[in-house]
Parts: sequence; C-alpha cells; structure tokens
Amino acid sequence: MEYKTSEMGHFKKEFPYITVESFVEKLSGYDVISFDIFDTLIFRPFSEPADLFYLIGCRLDFLNFKDLRARAEYEARIIRADKLKKQKKYVDYEIDINDIWNRMYDITGLDAARGKAIEEELEYDLCYANPFMLKVFKRLQEMGKRIVITSDMYLTKDFLIKMLEKNGYSGYENIFISNEYHKSKSDGRLYEVVKKKMGEDLSYIHVGDNTHSDIKMAQKSGFKTLYYPNVNRSTLLYRTFDMSPIIGGAYRGIVNNRIYSATDEKAASMEYEYGYIYGGLFAMGYCSHIHEYAKLYNIDKLLFLSRDGDTLMQVYEMMYPEEKKAGKLEYAYWSRKAATILTFDLDKNDYFRRFLYHKVNQDYKLSEILSSMELDSLADKIEGYTIGNRKVDLIGKEGRKIKLHLDDELTVKNVEVVRVFLEENANRIIALYQQRDKAARRYYEKMLSGSQRALLVDIGWAGSGAIAIRRLCREKWDIPCDIVGMIAGTNTVHNAEPYQTETFLQTGVMNAYLYSQSFNRDLLKKHDPSKEYNVFWELILGSPTKQFKGFKLLENGSIGYDFGDYDDNLDGIKETQQGIFDFCKDYLASFGSPENGLYKQLYRISGRDAYSPLIAASGNKEVYLKTIRDKFKLEPNVV
Repeated sequence: MEYKTSEMGHFKKEFPYITVESFVEKLSGYDVISFDIFDTLIFRPFSEPADLFYLIGCRLDFLNFKDLRARAEYEARIIRADKLKKQKKYVDYEIDINDIWNRMYDITGLDAARGKAIEEELEYDLCYANPFMLKVFKRLQEMGKRIVITSDMYLTKDFLIKMLEKNGYSGYENIFISNEYHKSKSDGRLYEVVKKKMGEDLSYIHVGDNTHSDIKMAQKSGFKTLYYPNVNRSTLLYRTFDMSPIIGGAYRGIVNNRIYSATDEKAASMEYEYGYIYGGLFAMGYCSHIHEYAKLYNIDKLLFLSRDGDTLMQVYEMMYPEEKKAGKLEYAYWSRKAATILTFDLDKNDYFRRFLYHKVNQDYKLSEILSSMELDSLADKIEGYTIGNRKVDLIGKEGRKIKLHLDDELTVKNVEVVRVFLEENANRIIALYQQRDKAARRYYEKMLSGSQRALLVDIGWAGSGAIAIRRLCREKWDIPCDIVGMIAGTNTVHNAEPYQTETFLQTGVMNAYLYSQSFNRDLLKKHDPSKEYNVFWELILGSPTKQFKGFKLLENGSIGYDFGDYDDNLDGIKETQQGIFDFCKDYLASFGSPENGLYKQLYRISGRDAYSPLIAASGNKEVYLKTIRDKFKLEPNVV
C-alpha cells in the first residue's frame, strides 16, 4: 500500500458508491428495502461482538466469562438442532437469549434472569446508530419508501425494536428476526418469510455487511442486494492487536466505526487520521493517568506546559469538566528556549549544550548564535576574541590560535573557545536576562498562588521543563509550591544521556506514562530518537499556536510575552488536533464519564496500550510515519 492518501481515502477509492446520495439512489428504485441490523444500522463500540462479554463478566465478577458465554451460545444451538433431528423436523440452529442464559445456568450456576438483564442492559446502553446508514434510512423515509428490518440475531424482537427506536430507527413497516421464525438469512428461508408477509409480486433489495447471509443468500431468494462493507473488515490489515483485550477491542471498534462510516463525501486527510487513529487513545490514556496521579498524590494544580500541553489540556477538560470549573487547570507558557535562558546561572551545562553543542557544524554563524541567546550586545566583545593563556590547558593548545569573528561558523574547532568567552561574561549575561527573569517570576507567582503541590505536564523526554521550573521556584523565585513533573516518555537507551532523568523518576519528582527504565522496557528499546520517534509523538501534540520564546517586562511593569511564528502546515496541525478531539468525543459518547460512569474501567488505558497504535504505524519500514513527517517541519534546536 502506498501512503499517499488517508485510510478513508483508500476505502472511498475501493468502494466509490459508499455515499449517502448513491445509496439512496440505488435503494429508492425498489418497492421494499430491507436492512440488516448489526454492523449495518447499528454499531457496537468494539471490533468484535464478543468483546461486550468482557464487560458482562466484569459486572458479574465472573472469571473467564467471555469464553463461557460463547460456549453457552454454541451448545444452546447444538441442543436445539439435536432436538429437531430427533423430532424429524427441519433442523435449524436459531435460538434466543433466553436459551443462551438457560444454558449458562447449567454450565456455571449464574442466575439466568439476572445475566440476561445485564446483557440486554449493556447492549442497549452501548450500541449506537451508524451515522452513515441513519442518514440513508431517514432520506428513504422522507421519500415514503417501504422499509423492513431483517436480521439473524439471538436478541428478541421486542428488545431490538426498543434498541432501534432509541437510536433513531422507527417508522419501518416490519421487523423479521431469525429467532422468532426459526428461519435465518444464512439458509435463505427468512427472506421467504419477508416476501410472504410483504407481497410476492414486489421488488426487493437487501442491505447488509455479510457476504454470505446478506448478499449470496438474499440473491438466491430473489432479492437484489447492496453490499455495505463491514467496518471491521480491515481490522487485521490496519489495526494493532498488541494490546490488552478490553481496551484493544474498544479502540479498534471506535476507530473502525468512525473511519468507515463517515457521511462526508470528502475523505478525511492523513493529518486528521493521524490524530484520530494514533493520537486519540494516547491523549485520553495520558489524561486519565494524570488525573489518577493527581488524586493519589494530592495535587491541587495542574499546569499543562505550552505547546504540547495545548491539546492535552483540552482533552483533559473534556474528560474532567468539573476540574476546569474548579480552576485546577492552567495552560502555562514555557519553552526550551525560555527554560535555557532563565536557568543560565543554575545550569550552564544545559545552556551550552542546547545553544552551542547542538548547533556545531550546522552552518550557524557566531552572530546568529549570539542572537539566538539574546546576547547581541556582546557582539563587539566576541569580535576578535582569543583565549587567554590560563584557559589553554582547559581546551588544548590549538585553542590559542583561534580568533573569533562574528561571521565565523560555529564548528567543532571553535566551540570551546566560544564557551570560554561566555563563561568569562557570565555576570553580564545574568544581568542581560534579569528582566526576563522578573517577568517569569511574576507569571508563575500568580499562576501558583495558593497552590501547595503542582503537577507540570509535558510530552518529554528529559523532563527538563518541570525540573527547570522546580529549581527556579526553589532556588531563585522563592515560590512555596512543591513542583513535580509528568512526562509521556523519558530518554531511552538510544540517547547519548539515557539516564539523566532516572534520579527524578526514582524519587517521584518526575513521573512517566508510556515507559521508563523501570517499566515497559520493550518500548524503551523501541523508542529511538535517531529514527525520529520523538518527532512522531511531538507531531501528535502539535498546536496551532505561535511558538513561545520567552517572558518580558513591559514599560508599565506588566508581564509581556515574545512569540515566534506558527509552525508549517498550520491547517494540518489543526486537523491532527481535531482528529484527537473527535476520537475523545466518540469514546466519551460510547462509554460515558471516566469518573462516575458505568464503564469507567474503559479509561484505565495503560501506557503500553497507548503506544501500541504507533508501533503498528511504524511497520512497513516506517513509510507511513515518514509520509506524515514530511507534511510538517519541526525545529529541533533552541532558536
């Protein structure tokens, strides 16, 4: 597969007739239009129908419930068929939910009435209308067309009528369920019932997703057919199964239902799908992890650091709106550049590493280096600078021969001389940054006012943002708030300095969601920055806002901000973010509140599960991810 368009785009190319207009046009030419129910009119928020059984087992506190429920259904069908054989009647396997739960009682001892009630409750609660087919259905009704429902199903007719009505399907002429007539679509006999009830001389067309029951057997019974591809048909091709079974089933179901049932004529973009398919579960899982951590450790303020925190904070607000109302959440301006400048006197090593060593031999002139440091006023001092004799032993005798000029490029030969120059001018640099420091202090004093313990949220990878603010509050700003950090993932074994965060992780000053040295070590080995894995995750949390460069004091003494440019492909960034938001909305609509809902266990999304979709995307020699990467441009250095 060539990744030149979105997954939805490939689907629309394969099935160009899957549009509301085309379906209505094809169906409206017949006297009676028949619809299948599940995976056609109605969706479950799972990739397999039996995934629902996990939740029933949770409700019943019963081990291995899913397998036992499947066994009970199979045995109930066999028992009915054997009974009919003995009576020398036409054999069928059609049963209803009562037969299944009576058999469950025999196998397990579970109360059949209670079990049936719970299963029906969950089916009623979780199933929802296919938005594509609901539009088709309503349009046909507006045209006055005769519509019937035809389904092979163990759920009873009365229950299915209630469930269909709840999801917007009412006003159809009749409903034909296999367990009521003991005739099925799969053997063709249920279609004969439809024709007998509705009229033999009418023209019929049936819509469904099963190529045997809904297409082949319907045609054999004289029906025309319109195939609606099962939304989970491409699960094995596109979705990951390297996940825990409950979260994996929910994730695949939510994604497949959205991607393959879109009512828009235009296919979603790759950027949108990148957010929906690969970012949505991560954002929700990360926010749930943050929420649980905050409750456990008495966090009274959550600071989402810009700009990665933009999307995360909005997702968090969707999931926990009461915390937004309580004023617990803050979007905090911060950046690598701001941190590097503000902590110059606290961590010169990081200052030199980011501003100098990361830019060696990359065609940066010394004048550009000084400008990025906001040290243009030192330009006259660096011009013609040579190192003094007392510094020669530090950097080697060759350093004596080097004379710095503003038009020189920063290279491996002169970088140490530049560093010595900056060290000698440290006091001047501190003075030049003083106004920045005052503004930042006032900003965080106001934001952290009244807070005893704050959690600073970022994507990663060294956790330098939270550590910098923690040290500034403690060592320079005298802000009495305990700062701890939360990052998605840490530096890995592939980094030059893989263990720089370990001290903080061990003490609990820093915490990670996806992986660290102490858990999910397979991800620690998989996540390789040299293969742009950091970039792929940062693209997920791209923000359609301007780059933040630093704080400043305005003439009236108030706090001001320096902003840079927007990132390239601003529209693509917005679409990726919207994809994440839409996934979260769909997930919340399916499973309710993560705090108080009946299905709050569906929000216990492990870091391993959250990472798994991106592992799947990294297959095929990472062609897909590199196609996504090429749509954006990220500036890796501090500028």
